[in-house]
Amino acid sequence: MFSVIFPGQGSQSVGMGRDLYNNFAYIKELFQKADEILGLKISDKILNGPKDELDRTENTQPAIFLVSFSIIELIKRETDLDLFKAKYFAGHSLGEYSALTASESLKFEQTLKILQDRGKAMQSAVPKGEGGMLAVLGADIEKINQIIKNNYKNYTCYIANDNSNGQQVISGKIKDLNLFSEDLKKNNIKNIKLPVSAPFHCHLMKPATNIMKDIIMKTDFKNPKNAIVSNVTSTEITKSLEIKDLLIKQIESPVRWRESVVYMINNSVKTFIEIGPGKVLSGLVKRIEKNINLISINEFEDLKKINDQF
Repeated sequence: MFSVIFPGQGSQSVGMGRDLYNNFAYIKELFQKADEILGLKISDKILNGPKDELDRTENTQPAIFLVSFSIIELIKRETDLDLFKAKYFAGHSLGEYSALTASESLKFEQTLKILQDRGKAMQSAVPKGEGGMLAVLGADIEKINQIIKNNYKNYTCYIANDNSNGQQVISGKIKDLNLFSEDLKKNNIKNIKLPVSAPFHCHLMKPATNIMKDIIMKTDFKNPKNAIVSNVTSTEITKSLEIKDLLIKQIESPVRWRESVVYMINNSVKTFIEIGPGKVLSGLVKRIEKNINLISINEFEDLKKINDQF
């Protein structure tokens, strides 16, 4: 039994997908089609950078999706693996949109436009320089929650991602994150400021929710062919109306990735196939459960892993 998982923001790198773009005409056509749909040369930003342009949220989100979708097409055309036999599809934040497209709940064109709008809305929700995110390493989520609750009069911070055992990401305003960071240091808890310019997945994203609610509700979603494990609930969803509701909530809700992985494992999943740039999710899954089979598909050479096991 296998699940297919799709990465989110932070997995991007300049040059991702170049191997596929250079060697497969249908991938090059996908990149060119994306340029037309978005009205900008996203293909050039992906292949050539500069990094700061690719790292802009409004570019990052459709870029990661485009590379992930390209790999889906590669698997369909170059292997015998039927992805629709996966028990679950799941994605980390924007990766959930990749999962929905892979399951044919959304079309390629729809997803690109939604993610461009989503990126712009999330980037503009908080003035640049006011908000940020902090990775907390080596502490369990209960301990982090306790520190935040005990100091609610001093600062307001939010758990944005529960990624794995001992890895959470916290969102908030910079001044609050700095105070929180000092408290973590007093408790000998390691923390790292992340190179992002907005506090994602918390109540500070309310303006983005207001923008995206209208866009999502007007978009035609189909019932997915595979069950989707939601970031918001960490359980499976199969109906388009429920998907819309949870995608709206997802913008301000924490990404419950650790619980999502546990849910899939508890429901007989033995193998995870990560489709998209990087290997971030494979690393997180390994931290959650060591005795699990992991396959990361980034480039053509990786298809051997599929052919060897399926």
